[in-house]
Amino acid sequence: MATFTLTCIADDRPGLVSDLSAPIHAHGASWDRSQMARLGGKFAGILLLDVPDAKADALVAALTALKDIGLLVTLERTDAPAEAPALRINLELLGADRAGIVAEISAALAGRGVSIEELVTDVREAPMAGGRLFEAKAVLGAPATTSADDLRSMLEALADELMVEISLSDADPA
Repeated sequence: MATFTLTCIADDRPGLVSDLSAPIHAHGASWDRSQMARLGGKFAGILLLDVPDAKADALVAALTALKDIGLLVTLERTDAPAEAPALRINLELLGADRAGIVAEISAALAGRGVSIEELVTDVREAPMAGGRLFEAKAVLGAPATTSADDLRSMLEALADELMVEISLSDADPA
């Protein structure tokens, strides 16, 4: 069995998921996990799928050919599972929207060897205060050598510098 991670992007229109799922189904592949959304008038997604080895090349060709109908698909074979992190933490962030929040948080995490396994962000109106709020939810993965208390202290200090609220909680195991 071959495992692929693919990304897709196209101008948003009805039928895009159908266009994507048809060759996946036709080649006997299993749609395992995905996240897809309309972003700025575009349809964008990421998907994990499994396909029998004998049909992998034909599936790659069929999905790549979707560019002819305006759906750009890129695939990467990802058969080898990554080692699961020893420590998983949920991070929630809320604060006034400004440039650089993701850059500063992600750089601080990378400096500690912490990966961002999942990240969802949004900007919304701040109804009582005016302006806009930036909101992020992430699942972090850290190696066994990471001290949860040190990580928490570092993130709380960074939250103070950025003037945002960060809350951390234990994440469910992968």
